[in-house]
Amino acid sequence: MKKKSLDIWHKINPALGFIAMFVTQDIVLRFFFRKKKILNNGFSIPINSSIILAPTHRSRWDGLILTMAMGRRVTKKDCRFMVTKSEMRGIQGWFLKRLGCFSINQLSPSLSALRYAIDLIEKKEQLVVFPEGKINKYGKKLILKEGLYRLAKLATKKTTSIIIIPIGIAYSKVPPNFRGEFCLSFGEPLLMNDYLNFTIKEFNIFLNENMIQQEEKALKNVGR
Repeated sequence: MKKKSLDIWHKINPALGFIAMFVTQDIVLRFFFRKKKILNNGFSIPINSSIILAPTHRSRWDGLILTMAMGRRVTKKDCRFMVTKSEMRGIQGWFLKRLGCFSINQLSPSLSALRYAIDLIEKKEQLVVFPEGKINKYGKKLILKEGLYRLAKLATKKTTSIIIIPIGIAYSKVPPNFRGEFCLSFGEPLLMNDYLNFTIKEFNIFLNENMIQQEEKALKNVGR
């Protein structure tokens, strides 16, 4: 019997996706946060490109905010989140799976998970990868994980139009508080083909500098 493709297991449930978008964007985010800011910095959504969003990771709110700023209502594409295995457990995992998220073992990613991620990139989906690998609440200096660069480089064998977008996320308080503010700042899109000769370490230093630069702009806009 032919095995079911990973698409079956990670296909976004249309009804659940609509409900989740309405509840989170039209109710939760509007009610919880007093003010939101998005700094485009001359950024425009790349046309006909495979997009990998590379944001700083400061709170569990990050996913909802990214979806508001770069989700289906804005880009006509869903944000497909690469998350840790622990986040895909229980009821939370049941919902995340049906909203297009998929898990990956950061230390030893399976071939099936890598193939699925590359398939999403090849199909010009919008993949979200947190390069820090975990929530870094206070923005302490971390060495970025190697996964994003390895994945993007592998995917260049399938498509040459891969764009990586560094994003800084900041909140007016740590942790984010009721009626507080948040800000997202988009950096200049990086064409992966321009960085194929970089080592992982060189690329991660460069990407980290871009992410932190955008976060500093976001922090300034929320008064920190």
